[in-house]
Amino acid sequence: MSSVQIARYIVSFSWLYHGIFPKLIHIAPLEKLMTSSLGFSDDVSDFVTQSAGVGEVIFGIVLFIFYRSKYVLILNVIGLISLLLFVAALQPQLLIEAFNPVTTNIPLIGLSLVLLNNLKKSSQV
Repeated sequence: MSSVQIARYIVSFSWLYHGIFPKLIHIAPLEKLMTSSLGFSDDVSDFVTQSAGVGEVIFGIVLFIFYRSKYVLILNVIGLISLLLFVAALQPQLLIEAFNPVTTNIPLIGLSLVLLNNLKKSSQV
């Protein structure tokens, strides 16, 4: 399996996993903390979290299929940076917890750059 395919699977899997398990199947306490820190009621917070989960699942599928699209990959990097900044602004203490957005988002951004770099090389051939 090529490094491009490994990067594709890992980045897509991450979006799917983070959409399905901590947001749709069971709303994780940290997810609830993030949305409730925006001032939403419990019901609205749950709805926002589940909506984000649906969006992440859709984006994971889109990225898996269109991993050779420069725009999808750039949107992925922007999304990962935005989510990291969102956590930093609303719940900065989470940045030093185990399994935090720094240790997940930055490697995913790196893998996305591998995919973007591969696109550049492919178009130069």
